[in-house]
Amino acid sequence: MKGITPYILNVNGRMLDLSDPCVMGILNATPDSFYAGSRKQTEAEIAARADSIVAEGGKIIDVGAYSTRPGAAEVSAGEEMERMRMALAAVRRVQPDAVLSVDTFRPEVARMAVEEFGAGIINDVSGGNHEGSFGGEAADDGKIDTSCGCVPPMFGMVARLGVPYVLMSSCADVISVMQDFAGKVQLLRDLGAKDIILDPGFGFGKTVGGNYALLAGLGRLREMGLPVLVGMSRKSMISRLLGTDAEGSLNGTTVANVLAMVLGGASILRVHDVRACVEAVAIVKETMRYV
Repeated sequence: MKGITPYILNVNGRMLDLSDPCVMGILNATPDSFYAGSRKQTEAEIAARADSIVAEGGKIIDVGAYSTRPGAAEVSAGEEMERMRMALAAVRRVQPDAVLSVDTFRPEVARMAVEEFGAGIINDVSGGNHEGSFGGEAADDGKIDTSCGCVPPMFGMVARLGVPYVLMSSCADVISVMQDFAGKVQLLRDLGAKDIILDPGFGFGKTVGGNYALLAGLGRLREMGLPVLVGMSRKSMISRLLGTDAEGSLNGTTVANVLAMVLGGASILRVHDVRACVEAVAIVKETMRYV
């Protein structure tokens, strides 16, 4: 599609073409994710959600077992591992060929998902530094001091596993986000990481206004020559602006995703409502043919 950086991801030997925006469906194997409609805890619920994502046109299933919403309960590594293993097994039973992404900041969970279930993408909201990247407006910027030669464990694991990596930034504005990405992308490449996807971190370390300023300037990220993932689905940047809640934020999410495609050239849209997003992509794609 016009305006999007052409890119092909190597996902376990399968080529995933991002020339057109790709929809990533959210599957939360958690009891406390911010949007209640996304919480799936039994094997039957998880399998049904996986089937729904694929049937509605989702190209990637993003499985999470640890809620990163502000105020969420701490989850031990063992509990996250148990939840993730159960969820991935349930998904693989009904969708054995689906492209799986795992939403985790723990290297050991990433390794298990790739080696046991063939997960093809690691989606790390910590940006390699889980100490400071979670939360809302007051979150730390998550920057890593690489001058000491220290390598974040997740960076080393991603390079070893050889799978695409979603690198998120919780910096407050587009310039800071780009500066944050620049150093981390270079470090990842030095380690041998192949495919890197940039997530500017909507809702992480940003005010409501800061999120919209980032959305307006999202196109700047194309200068980095890497695919961009956006995750704004039903987040508080939408509900607070519109005076509603997560349940009432579907229309706002759709508009925000359209802007991310048109203004920012987003390659991957991470959403709860797959069908609505797939339809938005189709309309934007057809319109852009005539621009």
